[in-house]
Amino acid sequence: MADDRQARVFAVGTAMQRYQRSVQAFDDEVGRRLGLGPADLRCLDWLADGPKTAGQLSSGTGLRPAATTALIDRLAARGLVERIPSETDRRRVLVRMTEQGQRETAAFYWPLVEEGQGLMDALGDAELELMRTHLEAITALTDRHRARLTEGG
Repeated sequence: MADDRQARVFAVGTAMQRYQRSVQAFDDEVGRRLGLGPADLRCLDWLADGPKTAGQLSSGTGLRPAATTALIDRLAARGLVERIPSETDRRRVLVRMTEQGQRETAAFYWPLVEEGQGLMDALGDAELELMRTHLEAITALTDRHRARLTEGG
């Protein structure tokens, strides 16, 4: 019985690793087609859910502040992002994806989202909730270990 469970856990881990590789390979191809490096594409991904500060983008991409500024400058020069004042604190500047940036990235990612919706439609509410809570838990786990490495641990 324990061996069956261990085999299932191993199979899930293997499937997750294949999924991560598949996502990375897809993102790499999107980056090549857009003429963007991995950090540039990661920055756009961070901006997909709304404007961020340069500090948030620096943390998200793993780049130092100066490199993040250069990245933002590169993406702004391409018309993919823009700097805007914060609505709540006029001293803060936010970076957001432009309509052009949204169009260019959606051209590659939207077909994946649309087809993926069919996979989600096949799941019941309890399965979706289990999936969401598990994804949040493993994201938190990964974030903790990334922080440990970033802090020199």
